[in-house]
Amino acid sequence: MLITNIKALVGVHPKETLSLRGSEMANLPILENAWLLLEDGLIKDFGLMSEVPSQISNLKSQISADGRFVFPSWCDSHTHIVFAAPREEEFALKIAGKTYEEIAAAGGGILNSANKLQKATEDELFESASIRLNDMIKHGTGAVEIKSGYGLTVESELKMLRVIQRLKAAFPIPIKATLLAAHAYPTEYKNNHQAYIDLIINDLLPKVAAEKLADYIDVFCEKDFFLTKKPHKF
Repeated sequence: MLITNIKALVGVHPKETLSLRGSEMANLPILENAWLLLEDGLIKDFGLMSEVPSQISNLKSQISADGRFVFPSWCDSHTHIVFAAPREEEFALKIAGKTYEEIAAAGGGILNSANKLQKATEDELFESASIRLNDMIKHGTGAVEIKSGYGLTVESELKMLRVIQRLKAAFPIPIKATLLAAHAYPTEYKNNHQAYIDLIINDLLPKVAAEKLADYIDVFCEKDFFLTKKPHKF
């Protein structure tokens, strides 16, 4: 497949550039008025329209970008697309200057989302997450990490991870699942933090491992969550 008449081919880093760090990320090289050659689903070559090789210029399988930009796909890490209800009302509180801790203390934040998710069925969560993931793909996402963490019970965390597994099977892009059960302390463990951590370790983790539901495990280290002067015993 030959793509021609690209207004700007974005992200044309040298082959030896495998990653970018720090100030290097401010450099985004582009090639204007370009062509791009694909073979077996992979990028084989690219260059300027004024220098299209004769052996590919008459390929039957080609399309014109008609002066549009061509970008690399996005790798979206740290997403929470499996949830039961949005939290738009909290944006107004943030704009008004409320801190995350103040929003949580007022009944918002993670615990509010967890309460709504616990009431939703797996099918409902899958259907709503599918709509979001389709939108993300249309906007250029080519790989995504999806975290749990809005269940905060063994049953609901497993439910979220099973939804992510269904998304993996239903969509063509790479999807990674992360267990984030250590996202916040459920209300019933407000005064016994270690008991909730023990629940994660002794009950939830073995079940996640048995069903192979997670690629990664994460912990929300933040003030009033999982960062204290006395370390927890994970």
